[in-house]
Amino acid sequence: MGAQRLFRSLLVLSVLIVVVWAVFQNSLPGRKESKDMTVSQLQSKLAAKEVTKVTISGNNAAVEVKGDDATNNVTLPNDWASIPSLTGLLYPVTRSANDYRPEVIQKDPPLSGPVVQLIGLFLPLIFIAGFFIFIMRQSQAGAGQAMSFGKSKAKRLTDSSAKVTFADVAGVDEAKQELQEIIDFLKNPEKFQALGAKIPRGVLLLGNPGTGKTLLARAVAGEAGVPFFHISGSDFVEMFVGVGASRVRDLFDQAKAHRPAIVFIDEIDAVGRHRGAGLGGGHDEREQTLNQLLVEMDGFDPNAGVILMAATNRPDVLDPALTRPGRFDRRVIVDNPDSKGRLEILNVHIKGKPLAGDVNVEMMSKRTVGFSGADLANLVNEAALLAARRNKQQLTNSEFEESIERVIAGPERRSRIIQQREKTVLAYHEVGHALLAKLLPNAENPHKVTILPRGMALGYTLTLPSEDRFMTSKLQMIDEMTVLLGGRVAEELVFNEVWTGAQNDLERTTEMARRMICEFGMSESLGPLQFGRRSGPVFLGRDMQEDRNYSEEVAAKIDAEIKAYVEASYATARELLTENRGILDRIVNVLLEKETLTWEEIDRLIEGEPEPPALTPTQTPPPAPPAPVTEKPAPRVNPGGLQPGLAGA
Repeated sequence: MGAQRLFRSLLVLSVLIVVVWAVFQNSLPGRKESKDMTVSQLQSKLAAKEVTKVTISGNNAAVEVKGDDATNNVTLPNDWASIPSLTGLLYPVTRSANDYRPEVIQKDPPLSGPVVQLIGLFLPLIFIAGFFIFIMRQSQAGAGQAMSFGKSKAKRLTDSSAKVTFADVAGVDEAKQELQEIIDFLKNPEKFQALGAKIPRGVLLLGNPGTGKTLLARAVAGEAGVPFFHISGSDFVEMFVGVGASRVRDLFDQAKAHRPAIVFIDEIDAVGRHRGAGLGGGHDEREQTLNQLLVEMDGFDPNAGVILMAATNRPDVLDPALTRPGRFDRRVIVDNPDSKGRLEILNVHIKGKPLAGDVNVEMMSKRTVGFSGADLANLVNEAALLAARRNKQQLTNSEFEESIERVIAGPERRSRIIQQREKTVLAYHEVGHALLAKLLPNAENPHKVTILPRGMALGYTLTLPSEDRFMTSKLQMIDEMTVLLGGRVAEELVFNEVWTGAQNDLERTTEMARRMICEFGMSESLGPLQFGRRSGPVFLGRDMQEDRNYSEEVAAKIDAEIKAYVEASYATARELLTENRGILDRIVNVLLEKETLTWEEIDRLIEGEPEPPALTPTQTPPPAPPAPVTEKPAPRVNPGGLQPGLAGA
């Protein structure tokens, strides 16, 4: 295709050059007028010393005369070189500088003959004819494209494509089992038909971004052994009404011609959103496309032998007619993996990579709570890139530790220069978070504290959950709010002043308190009620508006309750940090020196143990003893009715 386009471009350019030359060769600005002159006139002009320049090419001569801007064309006789009366004037014998002598230039005669004349005659015609042929072909191609405008853009997966199987997918065992049943039905339908079972017409993959929905579809394509067509939901929708519906019809016609077949539509929410909620009424292009899709999946025309698979991370915006049984009979949830699933995913991605002996994949899986499959793949790839950057032959534990933080917070920015006073404020802010996380019984333990900038953060306290949790208690949320406020409280406690670094902490704290009251019914004064429903038109995102189903009086109570929760957590944080001010200062001093502290070092500083001496370059560190498990004190009940799970120092 590239060579053809280059040839066409060169052809068009050549035709344009010839046409421009043919039209403007006699009308170019500055071109001299030409006229004919006889040999006798040339001789007279030479004798009168009026000729300044003579250009001879074969039997033709171009003569320039004094006071005449025109070029005089003279046809010389064939034996002009043997005529003394002419050559004597052109080539006078005298050599004096004052003697008259015209400038004579002789050029090789141009090609001549009947063949050359024919080429000169027909070459422009050939270029012009080629130009018109090119225009005709382009118009025919445009007509063909117009005729194929309503054709489906679905691509069929071929045997030459990279094959993905279920062995390449890990951490989603239930989803694999559901899809394996579809493949078994395609390969051995008699087994199911003997029991009266019917194959599902549609399979909808639901899950957060990065959980592996598209990867599962590729695995189905590799395992099924039947024609597999894939297309994106946005490929249906065009500016012209009716084109998307035509493409849906063509897509299912192709699939029916190759049945049994599988059709996969990625990001189906681009075309399958609720009808009647947009700005175009019932005649806009997207709704026409959705109507045709509904008919093709379950209409009067039987559609046996074609299974439609689709993936989306927004099931809440899909039209109910699309998700009902009979169209999408089966919903497959693809969720973030648990610890066992993360271990399997990591083993898939580290396969074939050289690992050092200190890499503990199982421990890594426990430290990556909340990571999706895409996050884990990125983690392993970042570790490999870091090892290559450091000219290592193997991937060590330090690369994986660094890559976890890169995935969570972004790359480290050691080049950013922070003033010493700001660095001190930052150290107290981060240690305030970390110390409260160690003291509160329901908070997650800090894994690492650093004042080195990473990503958009000047410093951060990394807390990693110790285990997978699918529910959160009220005490855990209150302790988390207290930890979030620890940085602001430490700044105010030490410097009697506050800075802007706590903006995100305050935002998260306020949002958490609002959700506790309005969504989870955790307020004792307002009771186990939910306030506000998230709704709104689909074209606005369906979650950008809130239906306030409560009065202004209740709204004032909600605001007061949110303030009470935040202030109670703030008071708890201030009390704990005041009681442990010595520990706070000790940790900050070490953090300012080292810039990064691990959870083992924080434990030693809290217990008051001395820091181990620095090793010389020839010494090797002794094996670290197992970290002691320190039990957190039991929570205390404050008199205000809240139970934040406070702990004394």
